[in-house]
Amino acid sequence: MFAPLTLLLSLLALASAQPWTTLPGSLYCSSEAWGSCASADWPQSNVGSPLVPQAPDAELQAMLAEVDPKRVQDIITTLTNFGTRHTLSNQTDPVRGIGAARDWILKQMQSFAQASNGNMEVKLDSYIQSVTDTILFPVNISNVVATLKGSSDSNRTYVVTGHYDSRRIDIFDYTNDAPGSDDDASGVAVVMELARICATKRPAATMIFAAVAAEEQDLYGSNHLAQVLKNASVNVEGNWNNDIVGTGSSEPFFPVNNYTIRLFGASYAYPASTTLNSTELASELQEIGIIGGENDSPARNLGRFIAEIAAGASEEVNMQVALIYRPDRYLRGGDHESFLAQGFPAVRFTEATEDFAHQHQDPRVQNGTVYGDLLEFVDFEYTARVAKVNLASMWSAANAPAMPVNVSISTLIGFPAASENTPLYELSNDSQFNWNTDNDPLVASYELLWRPAGALQWTHALNVGNVGTVTVDLSKDDVQFGIRAVGKNGMKSPAVFPLPDGEV
Repeated sequence: MFAPLTLLLSLLALASAQPWTTLPGSLYCSSEAWGSCASADWPQSNVGSPLVPQAPDAELQAMLAEVDPKRVQDIITTLTNFGTRHTLSNQTDPVRGIGAARDWILKQMQSFAQASNGNMEVKLDSYIQSVTDTILFPVNISNVVATLKGSSDSNRTYVVTGHYDSRRIDIFDYTNDAPGSDDDASGVAVVMELARICATKRPAATMIFAAVAAEEQDLYGSNHLAQVLKNASVNVEGNWNNDIVGTGSSEPFFPVNNYTIRLFGASYAYPASTTLNSTELASELQEIGIIGGENDSPARNLGRFIAEIAAGASEEVNMQVALIYRPDRYLRGGDHESFLAQGFPAVRFTEATEDFAHQHQDPRVQNGTVYGDLLEFVDFEYTARVAKVNLASMWSAANAPAMPVNVSISTLIGFPAASENTPLYELSNDSQFNWNTDNDPLVASYELLWRPAGALQWTHALNVGNVGTVTVDLSKDDVQFGIRAVGKNGMKSPAVFPLPDGEV
């Protein structure tokens, strides 16, 4: 009868003989430098299992194999050869200027649509922009938009963008050469390759492939497109923006990483929607700050989703995604911000290291250095790998169920007593979650995701079945949570961060 006591004493003796830094729950990794072990072993929990990134099915693997670096090269070369694609450049010349580029992209997209059996519609989204600080005279701005209608959830929409305009150092110089091979013919090549490959397919949700204009002048084209979608009450669950995705091997810089693409995701602190007034926005940000949700915005959870898909398809895409907690590069911007401004989740892809000698530069040789955004500095294989990351993640999102809605966390369970009559079960450290199931025919079940607060990516997943509530033995104080839908085909939606009861 003394065995349990003997065992306990033995365990205590063993524990006292171990360095405390190696005990369960330690935040220190003996084999890693401080700060590089964000998940570590704490908090200790048996909720769920370590997350395994979802792998591509046979159809997606075949689609990824269709991405063609030679087609990428042809697109970027053709766009470069239009000389300049400045927003204010000639729109009627058949071989030079933004008009020639627009017309060529339109014809290419229309040729892709011919194989879609009527499921892909291609059109120009155009308007006349009046004079502004960056527009010298009224000008026609046209986005080339190919829409592949969803087969079962057509209002749910995913948008991939790249801008086809270009610029020189002087933003008003619209006559001289501005080749724009990397910025952003490379992004347009990604958009067009996705449109070509997806045209013959039938995604569950709608996919939009858009070559937008006037990014360099102040995001005018993408702003117009995002407003059109918002005004039409389209449910945009994500924008994949590709801008400067032409090379991972900028030679002056070391180390070269030709297999990394940066992905920028905005926090909740980025103005989420122009429909909020300053008081509403301040109140919303205060609430997010109180609950520690600033790193769990829809944009960052979209970024986590894309990074996970790329990891699961690493053998097919040959690229890793570096998720960065910023809306864009430091003090800079791009077309995804137009979608963020309308309240849509949006992220930006940009090559691992930019070379500013080959960006927004007048083509020239100066003191032995070649300047200019020239074709010779683009790596078509790299851009093709970026296209694969876009294709894998966007196709997976469009064929997974929609993101859960009205996801909340209970403010009763796992809190101090409100009175002497508070039930004992409410006084645990449990966390309870609720969401709408909406009887989505694509849904097989839902997953609860969690990660330690300092971790960049989700670390654990728990499949809870096809239900709208779950309670787990894990404190909401210590980790970040998300809820996502799992499809009958195994594809999973981006996660949704739960807000307190009464705040959703």
